[in-house]
Amino acid sequence: MRRSFGLVSLLVLALVLVAGVGVAQWQQVKAKETFTVIEHATTDTVADLGDKGDSIGDTLTFGNELYDDQNAEVVGSSDGTCWRTKPGKTWECTWTNTLEDGSIVVQGPFYDSGDSTLAITGGTGSYSGATGEMTLHARDGGTEYEFTFNLN
Repeated sequence: MRRSFGLVSLLVLALVLVAGVGVAQWQQVKAKETFTVIEHATTDTVADLGDKGDSIGDTLTFGNELYDDQNAEVVGSSDGTCWRTKPGKTWECTWTNTLEDGSIVVQGPFYDSGDSTLAITGGTGSYSGATGEMTLHARDGGTEYEFTFNLN
């Protein structure tokens, strides 16, 4: 009986160790990742829905190409909508960044001037369950935007 108890104890210990290694490997796969893409803002369209001119309720829609961090090759697309919340200052946006290995959804403010930080609210494929932040930085007078994804 003592021999059986000792053997069972060793088996339980081995299972706990194997499970611990599996969890550690899973956490390593889910480690933080940072990468940058460049959006070419060629399709941005504003619908003037509120008062005439820039006003609350206006809508910005887009379906733009994303380029690699060297701005050389198309690597995906950004498709979404923004609503004007503070004329001359802020849009509230949500969009999907579709890449070869999945998509990343972001949501948050897009400022008329200065950098913006949006929440990563999810994803698909390699980015399934993604969280973190995306920093948006305007380039070339607003014709291009640098998106830096900081995934948790």
